[in-house]
Amino acid sequence: MKLKNKHLALAAVASLALTACNDVLDVESPSQMDQTMSYSSTEFATNAINGVYVLFCEDSYTSRLCGVWMQNTDVEAEVPSAGVPASDRRAVWSLQGPALTGFNDVYNVWNHSLQAIERANQVRAGIDKSSIGRDPEMQQIKGEATCLKAFRYYIMCNVFGDVPYYDEAAKWGDEIDKPRTDKFIIYSRVLQQMVDIEPNMKWSDVNTGGIERMSRDFAIGLIARLALFRAGYALTADNQMKRAEDYLDVNTEELSVSYTDLNGAQKTAHTSKEFYQMAKDYCLKLMQLKPRQLYPNFYTPFENEMNYTHENSAEVLYEIAFAEGYGGDVGWSIGVPNTGSCTNGNTTCQVGLVPTYYMSFADGDQRRDVTCANYSHANDTVAAAAATSIKVGKWDRALAAKNLGATSSKGTGINYPLMRYSDVLLMLAEAENELNGPTQVAKDALTAVRARAFANSENYAANVTDYVASLSSKDAFFNAIVDERAWEFGGEGLRKFDLVRWNIYAQKIEQAMRTMLLWGINHYISDIQKDDAAMSYVQTEYPDYADYATWANKLWYMKAGKKNRKEDIRWYNKKYQVAEDDATLQADGWQSVNWGSQLIKRERTYEYQGKNYGSTGSKKTNDDGSVTYSLGTAPANIEFTVQQGQPSGVTRTDVYKASDYATRLYRGYSNGALTGNGIVPYLIPINTTTINASSVLNNDGYCFATTNMGEGINVEIATIIEENY
Repeated sequence: MKLKNKHLALAAVASLALTACNDVLDVESPSQMDQTMSYSSTEFATNAINGVYVLFCEDSYTSRLCGVWMQNTDVEAEVPSAGVPASDRRAVWSLQGPALTGFNDVYNVWNHSLQAIERANQVRAGIDKSSIGRDPEMQQIKGEATCLKAFRYYIMCNVFGDVPYYDEAAKWGDEIDKPRTDKFIIYSRVLQQMVDIEPNMKWSDVNTGGIERMSRDFAIGLIARLALFRAGYALTADNQMKRAEDYLDVNTEELSVSYTDLNGAQKTAHTSKEFYQMAKDYCLKLMQLKPRQLYPNFYTPFENEMNYTHENSAEVLYEIAFAEGYGGDVGWSIGVPNTGSCTNGNTTCQVGLVPTYYMSFADGDQRRDVTCANYSHANDTVAAAAATSIKVGKWDRALAAKNLGATSSKGTGINYPLMRYSDVLLMLAEAENELNGPTQVAKDALTAVRARAFANSENYAANVTDYVASLSSKDAFFNAIVDERAWEFGGEGLRKFDLVRWNIYAQKIEQAMRTMLLWGINHYISDIQKDDAAMSYVQTEYPDYADYATWANKLWYMKAGKKNRKEDIRWYNKKYQVAEDDATLQADGWQSVNWGSQLIKRERTYEYQGKNYGSTGSKKTNDDGSVTYSLGTAPANIEFTVQQGQPSGVTRTDVYKASDYATRLYRGYSNGALTGNGIVPYLIPINTTTINASSVLNNDGYCFATTNMGEGINVEIATIIEENY
């Protein structure tokens, strides 16, 4: 059930009835109404829960939390512009959060998240006090409120770290100016509330609104997800990545969660291992009580969203029901670029994909060409995209079933999935491996996901059967899960938080950066080989560069008419280097787009008689054997001729280094991304307006004081100095 205008209006009325503004922290104030009276009908409760859902339609979620802030990983990343970041979204992209203390978007994300939490708490409290509170529909609505609260805290804890925790609805006289609560306590408390209400919720195929409202299916999946986060790592105030048991007494009630498994056994989770068991139990619970199948075609769930249709009890457990014309940046800030004059409107496209991610897919994996858009639209024609301009291909407003209109931009109404069944399968595989290693249970779950990815591929056996069978150790299987989640969920905003809980964020961005360098080295290797010292350095520091020699420097393509679909680009190569030279391909009508050649750059300078003439220089051999040099640009230029056999006195210096694209992606982590300390400053500080209004909140710790706020330093690969050039 889409949150259409009438639902939004009802939600607004319900919200006004429940709350009033408060000037202290912009957390919504409690109701003065008698909640027993207020929640005497399911209609009122429905209107009230719509008041929680409607906050998904604010820009703070539709753009920022839905995609734009979910970046700077080895999968999703958008490159910021040059210069020390200002207080805008680009500071999030470059992992330079301290620049954001005055950014109004941070203020809105904080406020809207806490408003959603307070509204959810009000719904829970109202139903508990209602005379019809045990009615199945009322219990379902309470379950939705509980899930919405838990999801908002999941987001807040991964964006801000430790945040104030509001366990119950506020009442007049309550102190709402609260300090930060440890994120592991928050995970434990919202988990317990979900565990308690989940059995009373309805499955999506019988619940009003289906997968466009939070159901029992999604609740079970969200319990599993949060159990993994409770088991994992997070950044603490003392600038360390730790699990709960590394610094807290996990045997206390506030850090424990009690539940009953499918066999009726009573369990209480305290430690990370026990929370892995909880995640496994809940994945199995969903698979046994409400088994599902993945769509045969990986594109189907996203195609359904583009067609404004959905199917209950299928692959998607829950997707946000964005309202056309009001909310939803899918197809605007996330998706395939549409620029110029386009029939279905334009995009701003602020979610990118790292080129090494595109290259990481095995041949035959159908997910690559669905997820990675190496093309764009301009003026209703399709064009090839460079390696540093890959966007998310799962959603493309040019293909939207509704006529959005040429002047449309935001508010596409295209839904966004918060959980798919493949997530449950991979969570089961991960949890089982953590507990018992790569058992058949773990391997079967992983196989189910890969089987769909390589369906009908000639490499099926190698990439599914043989691949999974080869994962014989716990570490190997874990690494496979890390890779599989990348390939399965690219563009869906899960990677950043996954890397945090695994405590491999730094490892993965350093790996991505290094792979870019290795790939790029091959573009200039013939030049570097001419200098023995430079080549020796490359062979010592980057001995595996040759492993990437087959990766393409350019992609070659040809337009198949003037249509506007990605199928209208005919590719000569989509990943690997070609044997033909450029001239031959150009003569045959092929065009090229830069690929690996974009990942390192050559900075060339000329020096003569102690003066640097910059990057502009040329020499011409004359008929008599003399050589004429032209250096610099007017008015600071020089031209002279050297007789045959005489030294020129010109020194040409070539420095090969990481491109600006590669450097800026992770510059907040380190100078050049390869010299960090292993702790990624992924958190965003609380807005100064909120801090100034509070007597207890601050931004002490969390790596805010140690974040690199410079432009970053391009990693140098080799320097070749040619005297008497």
